[in-house]
Amino acid sequence: MTGERISNGEATGASATGSLGGITVVDLSRVLGGPYATQILGDHGAHVVKIEPPQGDETRAWGPPFYRDDIAWYYAGVNRNKEVRTLDLRTDAGQAQLRVLLADADVLVENFKPGTLEKWGLGYDALSVDFPRLVHCSVTGFGEDGPLGGMPGYDAVAQAMSGLMSVNGTPETGPTRIGMPAVDMITGLNAVNGIMMALWERSVSGRGQRVETTLFDCALSVMHPHMPNLFGTGRPAARTGNDHPNIAPYSTYATGEGDLFIAVGNDRQFARLCERIGVPQVVEDARFATNADRSVHREELRAELEAAMLAFEAVALGEALMADGVPAGPILDSAQAAAHPHTAHREMIIEMDGGYRGVASPVKLSRTPATYRISPGGADAVDQVQTTADQPLMSD
Repeated sequence: MTGERISNGEATGASATGSLGGITVVDLSRVLGGPYATQILGDHGAHVVKIEPPQGDETRAWGPPFYRDDIAWYYAGVNRNKEVRTLDLRTDAGQAQLRVLLADADVLVENFKPGTLEKWGLGYDALSVDFPRLVHCSVTGFGEDGPLGGMPGYDAVAQAMSGLMSVNGTPETGPTRIGMPAVDMITGLNAVNGIMMALWERSVSGRGQRVETTLFDCALSVMHPHMPNLFGTGRPAARTGNDHPNIAPYSTYATGEGDLFIAVGNDRQFARLCERIGVPQVVEDARFATNADRSVHREELRAELEAAMLAFEAVALGEALMADGVPAGPILDSAQAAAHPHTAHREMIIEMDGGYRGVASPVKLSRTPATYRISPGGADAVDQVQTTADQPLMSD
């Protein structure tokens, strides 16, 4: 493996790489939320040791497409910068080997079903005695207690039960799942936030602590502005498609060639929009004088704007509006977004040995930038996976 070995925050090998150089993370998580969190830590220099059961992380088989014969691109997307080892934690030998790794670790990330690690004597209460400086991050669906405590959690279920699905879609489509695993990835981001908070506090107290993040909690936390609107009106949000519930014009609008998303946030931007598309008189219409007026009369406003935009093409109009200070952009697919010149300028697509391509870290640090040292299943990763009986369920 490239990089240094460390013990409880102290570098013992080569000079630190990245802002988290000198931090060792033991990653027991599988699927998405936990692995996404540990990839973020690894990108920024942490030494991540990913422990897989003998049959491997199940997402290795979540293809096609396949990055390698035994690795799906799904797995590859969140498992770079990790040294992969195989341990069977159901055995005394596997548990003993894990404890050896934890003796030199700063962070443990796991998403086992609540009660599983406790059954093996590896729960937080036991580990906090043996490894008092260890930050133990637990990612679960609903937490370990309460009406849904211990229940298995998946992204779409959390979307459904948190209200997210209820506000996505249109009255015609019905509740619709967000087209990417938003809750899993938000939970991974919050796991990183919690880990960094705990490490900062440890630098003062010298003690680790438990970090808990759940899919359900994280899904509720991003229900903005729908929860504030509920608290203010007492009414649950309706599905409005691409329309913003509080702002207009803020939606997808048809042009003469292609659809354009326009996000007007104030009256000044609205005036510039109307001037650009040749209908300055719309600004003087009492129905559209303020955002509150525009929100009430959003369908009439749409008719006025789309009639004017028939003379325009979406990409060119979006560029012109952006130059005018009006947020707007054409609807791109994933291939178009990956190939966009600004994506290249921001260095957001990386390539590594073995044909790996991935989305780079969006966090840009001036002195200690992210680095990409180990490709998923690369030469520095140990990934000998054998098929055995299933491990206990994990949570994401």
